[in-house]
Amino acid sequence: MKPFWTGISGSGLKILAVCSMLTDHIGQIVLKNGIALNASRSLFTDAEFSALLSLIEVCHIVGRIAFPIFCFLLLEGFRHTRSRFRYGRNLLLFALISEIPWNLMFTNTLHYERQNVFFTLFLGYLAFCAIEYFKNKRLIQLLCILGLLVVSIFLKADYGWRGYIFLLIMYYMRNDKPGQAILGSCWLYYEWRACFAFLSINLYNGERGFIRGKAAKYFFYWFYPVHIIGLVIL
Repeated sequence: MKPFWTGISGSGLKILAVCSMLTDHIGQIVLKNGIALNASRSLFTDAEFSALLSLIEVCHIVGRIAFPIFCFLLLEGFRHTRSRFRYGRNLLLFALISEIPWNLMFTNTLHYERQNVFFTLFLGYLAFCAIEYFKNKRLIQLLCILGLLVVSIFLKADYGWRGYIFLLIMYYMRNDKPGQAILGSCWLYYEWRACFAFLSINLYNGERGFIRGKAAKYFFYWFYPVHIIGLVIL
């Protein structure tokens, strides 16, 4: 007899991360940027406005678990993909596609000094590639890692150089789940709510899950820029 529950599949983690991210962006784009910062205060009583600010904070808290889960899924994708070239190409392509929605999200213009999270994930992916390609050339490996760190600092992508270092932690501790959770949580001290992501990550059962095929795969790539555009319009 099969057990009732065997953990969370990769598909389950994707759904959880996407829902978390969507909640965070609803709070940021619609409730904060669209209402709290732009609507006339005369439309709200003090109690209503306080409740709105509390709801925005709840959305932000829920959204903190998305990034660690996406980092974990990136690492799993890197380890199991059939084509690392296509995997990296897709990350870069959607980083570029997502720039305009990302800029509109924060400034309502086409210019914003920071870049979207796909760039952070892409830099981590490049670091994974360099670590494995130059595994017998430690000096070149180190130079690549440090070079990408410098790029992450100047690029100012979402989560910045801290996000890049977090991806390296996830990679080097990939075979030690408790150690990955402890060290990763310590590194996330500046955004401690994100540590709760490890509760779901450590329930990962190693299975791909129900999300299969190209259409489903690209849905999750396209969801990022499309949902931001939808929320900005709303």
